[in-house]
Amino acid sequence: MTTRSETGINADGTPVHRASEARSLRTLLFSGWLCLVAGILGLASAILLIRIEPSVGVDHFRYPFTPFGFAAAQVWFSVQHLGLLAGLYGLTRSGAVGTSRLGRWGAWGAIVGMGLLTVTELVAISGSDSVRPSTRTDMIGSLYGIATFLIGGTVILAGMAVIRTGRWQGWRRVLPLILGVFVFVPLTPALFASYAFARLAIGGWMLGFAFLGWALINTAQETAPILDTN
Repeated sequence: MTTRSETGINADGTPVHRASEARSLRTLLFSGWLCLVAGILGLASAILLIRIEPSVGVDHFRYPFTPFGFAAAQVWFSVQHLGLLAGLYGLTRSGAVGTSRLGRWGAWGAIVGMGLLTVTELVAISGSDSVRPSTRTDMIGSLYGIATFLIGGTVILAGMAVIRTGRWQGWRRVLPLILGVFVFVPLTPALFASYAFARLAIGGWMLGFAFLGWALINTAQETAPILDTN
């Protein structure tokens, strides 16, 4: 027996392609909200870290935390990065990067980089009792560096594709490129400066991801009326 869904119509009477587009739109909207919230929470976390009263010297890898506080913070950072991952995935689904090889490599490379950064936050817990410099802290630092530079380089590629495609206009058109460049300047120099300055730079990067989430939300809201009229 042939069902309506097998003939290109869902059981509720909605055309299959319309249902697929609607699901993609919901995914884009959800990704945008996750990224927006994660970015804001990341900014708040960076500011909070500056305000924490240190329990160890600055040469300790877990500075300024106690062992338990450091482990809890790293788990939180890992969870928070999942929201940033959602934003980068939303970028691939938004159509803003287009269909070029440059855009696809950039967007998916950024997802891989953020995935590595998410895992590295958990790996860093193993260095809680270490004092800089040491073999363990150097290894963890290398993982952070690889993940961060991978994100920065690939987001730059994706940002170039966004500009070339031209689907996003105004501030949205240059946002991904700015997110990528920010990794190299000012974020990387700031990480070698004072603890507070490094946290402020990270907070600025998180604010950029919050704007990425807002860009995805706007894209979903602009697409919905077009979908309804087709």
